[in-house]
Amino acid sequence: MEFRLLGPFEARHEGGSVLAGSRRQERCLLAVLLLEEGRVVTTDRLIDLLWNGNPPGSARGTVHTYVGRLRARLRPYAVVIETRHDGYVLVPGQHSVDVREFVDLTARAAATGDPGERLRCHDRALALWRGPLLTDVVDEELRGRLGRRLVELRLSALEQRAEILLAMGRHEQVLADLTAPSAGSPVTGGSPAGSPTSFPADDLLPRERLVLALMTALYRAGRQVEALDLYRRTRRVLVDGLGVEPGAELAALHDRILRADPRLDRPPAPLYAVRVGEQWLPWSAGGHPALEFCNTYAGWGAAPLPGSDWLRGYPALAVWAGHHDLADEPVVETLLRRAAERPEEAAAVLADARAFRAALYGCLTDPQDGAAFGAVAAVVQEAARAAVLTRGEDGLAHWRLPPAAGQRLPLYAAARAAGELLADPRRFTIRRCPSSGCGWLFLDASGRRRWCSLATCGTGPDS
Repeated sequence: MEFRLLGPFEARHEGGSVLAGSRRQERCLLAVLLLEEGRVVTTDRLIDLLWNGNPPGSARGTVHTYVGRLRARLRPYAVVIETRHDGYVLVPGQHSVDVREFVDLTARAAATGDPGERLRCHDRALALWRGPLLTDVVDEELRGRLGRRLVELRLSALEQRAEILLAMGRHEQVLADLTAPSAGSPVTGGSPAGSPTSFPADDLLPRERLVLALMTALYRAGRQVEALDLYRRTRRVLVDGLGVEPGAELAALHDRILRADPRLDRPPAPLYAVRVGEQWLPWSAGGHPALEFCNTYAGWGAAPLPGSDWLRGYPALAVWAGHHDLADEPVVETLLRRAAERPEEAAAVLADARAFRAALYGCLTDPQDGAAFGAVAAVVQEAARAAVLTRGEDGLAHWRLPPAAGQRLPLYAAARAAGELLADPRRFTIRRCPSSGCGWLFLDASGRRRWCSLATCGTGPDS
């Protein structure tokens, strides 16, 4: 049994419609139970939703009648509605609900560190939308009450998808998605036929992250005038409608476009990065934190390109440690604060981290490089002296780097990961992508792969 709520209401089994000809309010009641699947919906709430706060005297009996009819029609498909106290609950079962799938996909996107996988999750999630929530069952007011969280999730997915595409250099796709000739409003969750990710520019307002993405895409496409016009229209909507000026990030982008900042242009080489907080980090592809520490946007196979190195500042180093679960989030925040207070100390740690990374890369790619191993070992031993043994909530002992390690903590975290990898038999499965301009390191347990897994090289696929 398949239920589809993201657009016109549909209940289907083996390609055929199940509830054809049912009353609109019956379908609305079932939709509410599906949206709250596994949770009790009180009769009073159902009455309030079905009659918009103005129910007839017979409303309670009518709800009971509707539930009885739905039970009879859904019983052959093992879809169960149970009575619980003064309400009803639709019991989770083998049936599918597009809303549940959409929420699961957005959660999966948020949990993965792989931008490619995140993009695929967003694409699948957004493709589930066929129009505004319950298009043929509820009015705008009720849609807002039922679907506010879903609409917010959808808009967030659109924002993140556009940002990933821009990071990949695919501004043409962002333009195609965000400049459609017609579409439903993001407020109601609409989408044009054939393109679940598209919105015309006017429907983006005043969603600043989407406006940022579209302005950037327009500028990279050589359409500077249109990008500036979009900013003017956005500012007018914000000032006239909300009484606020555009946010700092949007205003900064407007200024950079006016100045034709060359850093806004599409990178000269592919940029394979993921946004974490305020920092850009390389995609996760190596399979181990020590390898991810070595990998750069452009790899090691050619002369460095502008913007090709993610380790440009101490904040990136601290955020990287948190991103790979080598430091807790509160610790990362403390490190960022200390770096702002003591920039000279942070700069010294950053220089040491860059030197350590170069030595580690040499050590991992050439096991006979004794000098590189010695340089790595010195930092690993320093990190070991700083670590303390603590007992975790699971009852097991764990080595931890205490806050007393100061701003060197993320460097020590990388060093501990490196030491563990060098002592692990998996060290012999490390491969270096041979493509010119790449050189990314990755684990190859199968012994059959030659190229890195990102398809960034254009030279050879995985095997």
